[in-house]
Amino acid sequence: MDEYESLKLDRQLCFPLYAAARRVTGVYTPYFKPLGLTYTQYIVFMALWERDGLCMNQLGRILYLDNGTLTPLIKKMEKAGYLTRRRDAEDERMVRVYLTDKGRALREEAKGLPAAAGACVNFPKEKAAQLHGLLHELLDAMSSDTQGRESDEGQCEEV
Repeated sequence: MDEYESLKLDRQLCFPLYAAARRVTGVYTPYFKPLGLTYTQYIVFMALWERDGLCMNQLGRILYLDNGTLTPLIKKMEKAGYLTRRRDAEDERMVRVYLTDKGRALREEAKGLPAAAGACVNFPKEKAAQLHGLLHELLDAMSSDTQGRESDEGQCEEV
């Protein structure tokens, strides 16, 4: 075996994950353009449509985004009128993110996005479901929090 075998591109786990992620998220781009969204903004909306009023650190954990990425993103979305940030009523050190009426209304416009984008990905549903499960297993295995993303339900940390 070649001593450089491990450096071959087709032997890497990271490369097909990276390439597939870029291709799949790229499928969404034509659907985001009319809404004026980016993929990262879309996943912020999805998290908040599911559970409005998350603390910034909870939102970052759920989306696997660091503060350096999340904070400017939230500020831009707030400036566009989609979100508001407010100090937690019980602990003012915490910042919670809430949808505005405009942010909630966007949910109606976006409800067809998953099906439309999914129709562009020519992959059997059974395999997609299997891959989805495997990717979540990988994320959980790589998580520094062994309890997973949802273990901090209702908990906030200082920002």
